[in-house]
Amino acid sequence: MSLAASPDPLHELYASHHGWLIGWLRRKLGCPEHAADVAQDTFLRLIGSRDVLAGICEPRAYLSTTAKRLIIDRARRQAIEQAYLAELAALADPLTGFPSPEETLIAVEALTHIAAALENVPAKAGEAFLLHYLDGLTHAEIGERLGVGPRMVRKYLVQCLLACAPAEPA
Repeated sequence: MSLAASPDPLHELYASHHGWLIGWLRRKLGCPEHAADVAQDTFLRLIGSRDVLAGICEPRAYLSTTAKRLIIDRARRQAIEQAYLAELAALADPLTGFPSPEETLIAVEALTHIAAALENVPAKAGEAFLLHYLDGLTHAEIGERLGVGPRMVRKYLVQCLLACAPAEPA
């Protein structure tokens, strides 16, 4: 059936083949809503290329080819959209191995509390605390650096730990 003889070839094509195209797309896609969307997009594509209408000899073949291409385009868009959404979801998850903002705040508050407590102890006690807990030195190594025995280092560490302990309510 040639569409060249019709006064409005697009209207004729739509009236003659829209129902067939919807049915074909329903079988292909399994969803009436998606079938209706693709059928509409197919005819919109034809509106954009009205000069092609005069040369269509096999309208169903032309419509099905156009619809197949639109289905492929739609699948590509959905794949890109899914990949984008997956990437956004991955970015929204807290990064593994990195502290959350709440954990960072707790750590900063703890360090502030420790720094304030260490200001209230003798300098050698504070230095012993830092050498032991930050540098990982043993009591003997700390004693050598500070010129005291390991027993005095233990006393310094106990003094600092008591200063760092939270105050008991009165």
